[in-house]
Parts: sequence; structure tokens; C-alpha cells
Amino acid sequence: MSAPFVTPSAAAPPVALITGASQRLGAATAILLHQQGYNIVIHYRHSAIEAQTLTDTLNQTRENSCTCLHADLNKPSDIQQLCQQSVQHWQRLDLLINNASSFFPTAIGETSTEHWDDLFASNCKAPFFLSQELAPTLAKHQGNIVNMIDIHASAPLKNHTVYCMAKSALQMMTRSLAKELAPNIRVNGVAPGAILWPKPEAEVTAEEKNNILSGIPLERLGTLEDIAKTIIFLATSPYITGQIIAVDGGRSI
Repeated sequence: MSAPFVTPSAAAPPVALITGASQRLGAATAILLHQQGYNIVIHYRHSAIEAQTLTDTLNQTRENSCTCLHADLNKPSDIQQLCQQSVQHWQRLDLLINNASSFFPTAIGETSTEHWDDLFASNCKAPFFLSQELAPTLAKHQGNIVNMIDIHASAPLKNHTVYCMAKSALQMMTRSLAKELAPNIRVNGVAPGAILWPKPEAEVTAEEKNNILSGIPLERLGTLEDIAKTIIFLATSPYITGQIIAVDGGRSI
């Protein structure tokens, strides 16, 4: 989707911090960015083994090109520490990808304040305070922020009201920060559609698959690489800011 990134110099490759990067989309994005010449900071909360395994793999490909850091994004002190450690490791940061996200149903009558706090912390509050804390460093390097949103920020998903609200707030934050942090920092978002089945594929019936695919003009699920390539496109497109790209096979049309 984009031309290979050319690093400023062999001694100072750009650095990307990816939250929730030990598995799935975060890991796929880390791998592709690493191939583009970035050094990678992998953030994780629970998946320490997966994070260290990915870190070791990337470092075997290119020495001292990846590190992993633990943080609970529900805790302000952890957010601050994550930012400080991310910048200190290579003395720079060029790209923040707010990927970490809680996702679970919150049906009316069954939702607690703890559910609210969890969903808003990971999907909205943490991305804002990470962006605020890292803005001076990102501005110094003409960096950018890419937020992982969701097509359900605009089209509600039944029984997921709080999640949809949090992603909608992240969508507005993306556009607002694009204005506030310009011209030195670009801010964009990616809104994935159906990328993975809602449960293990062996448990998804043919009828359930047909119901999902019937709403997608391209008649297939996307892949983690489809999303990761879009993130790289935004990260390496110097005249795009304040935009949210839906990667959903046309589902949101």
C-alpha cells in the first residue's frame, strides 16, 4: 500500500510504540513496521510470554531493534512510566499506535461502573493521556499518532453501548487532536470491520458466517495484514491528518 519507509539514517531509525502489541493486530503491525525499518516498543498488559517471544524474534532479525514494556493502561502512573521508558530506550519516538482495547458486551441492566471504567480507560482515556504525554517528543521528530477505532463508533453494535461510546469518543479525539497538534504531529485513525470471526471458526455455523458475510460487499473477512498495511500507509503519508479510514470490505457503506 505504501513505499518502503526510508530511515533518516542508519544510526537513528524511527521508533514506534504500539500498545497491546503482543498478539493479533498489534503483533502483525509490529512485524510490518519492523520490516519497514522501525525500532519497535511492544506494550503488553497480561501477555508477557507472547510479548517477549515477539521481541526476541524481531531482535534476531535486527539486533537491538525491539523492546517490550509492561503497563496497565487503567493506571495513570503506568501510562506515565510507559511513556518515559519508551522514549528513554532509543532517545526518540516517531509513532504512537493506540491499539490496546477492551471489548465485551454491556447490555442495559447488566452494566456496572467497573465495566464503564474499563472500556473507557483502554479505548479513550489511555490514548488521550499517552498522546498528551508523548506530544513533545513526537513533535520534535515530526511524528504521528494512529488510533485504532472501529466501524461501530458510528454504527452501534447491539449490547455494546459503552464500547461504542468509547470508540466514538476516540474518533472525535482523533479529529480534535489533528487540529490541536498540527502542524508538527499528524493524527489519524483506522476503523476495522469484520477481521476475525466472533468466536473460534470451528464454532461458527454456516448460517452465522453467511449472515456476517452477506453484509460485506467484498463477501469475505479482512486480515490483520489489511489493517496493519493501512496503519503503515497513514504513518508514512506526510499530508494526511484528521482522517479515519474504514477497512471493512465496504461494510460501512
